[in-house]
Amino acid sequence: MKDITVPLHLISILADGEFHSGEQLGGAMGMSRAAINKHIQTVRDWGVDIFTVPGKGYSLPHPIQLLDEARIHSMLPAGRVNVLPVIDSTNQYLLDRIGELSSGDACVAEYQQAGRGRRGRKWFSPFGSNLYLSMYWKLDQGPAAAMGLSLVIGIVMAEVLQRLGAEDVRVKWPNDLYLKDRKLAGILVELTGKTGDAAQLVIGAGINLKMREPAADTINQGWINLQEAGVNIDRNELTAMLLKELRAALLHFEREGLAPFISRWRGLDNFLDRPVKLLIGDQEIHGIERGIDQQGALLLEQDGIIKPYIGGEISLRGR
Repeated sequence: MKDITVPLHLISILADGEFHSGEQLGGAMGMSRAAINKHIQTVRDWGVDIFTVPGKGYSLPHPIQLLDEARIHSMLPAGRVNVLPVIDSTNQYLLDRIGELSSGDACVAEYQQAGRGRRGRKWFSPFGSNLYLSMYWKLDQGPAAAMGLSLVIGIVMAEVLQRLGAEDVRVKWPNDLYLKDRKLAGILVELTGKTGDAAQLVIGAGINLKMREPAADTINQGWINLQEAGVNIDRNELTAMLLKELRAALLHFEREGLAPFISRWRGLDNFLDRPVKLLIGDQEIHGIERGIDQQGALLLEQDGIIKPYIGGEISLRGR
């Protein structure tokens, strides 16, 4: 990866949302205005909007709050968290270091160059706008015991966001968060380990906090951010609270499985008792969503009969 020290320094100066002239920036960083402009372009390539006004200089549309590793650690009782300014993927960062990690170790990034969503999709990840977080967990019971784990992650994330002011956040089976029937966050659990061995899990979460409008072909579904819903959350506080609650919930899940979480899911389910369609490959199944069972399968009612489904994706019927 090319040296990104200068673009990161530029962002730290511009983060206050005030105008800074090219001359001021050049003086502060010991380089020409032309060189500053080149680095400004790198920052724009990371998805940051920067205004250029003749006679005034450069400015962000609004101040941004940068992630602060020391501050996050100060709010956590234990465990490691790495703040990564620019990374290909937070999940991949942990997967590459699995041998060095303990359960609960995590990383957060300002910008992902190759963020991953489910089914190989790309996760749009502009700098400093959202939260991109991954956490490692070792599940001694093995891969089969991970069934339903992504549902627990969704429950915890929704409950934390509600506590921080986003009261209308809901869960969508199997691993998204919704707000006003649009996608607010996604969860990607990646698992390694053979049957009979402990499961090594990397749990990734991307939450839209202040997402700018992406290129039209970047996202293929309706999405929303918290700012649009009138909710502003401190990213460092959110990181610390999520990690603390996720660690506690996964210990609970290890001891008792999914059962204690089912009623919590029901209280958060965005599609409960609504007509939905379930897509499994080329198959489209219509029914009324009736929650989840003890294994985390989706329950669909068709003609008065309720059946469980393990795979696929749901959406509201007619969408």
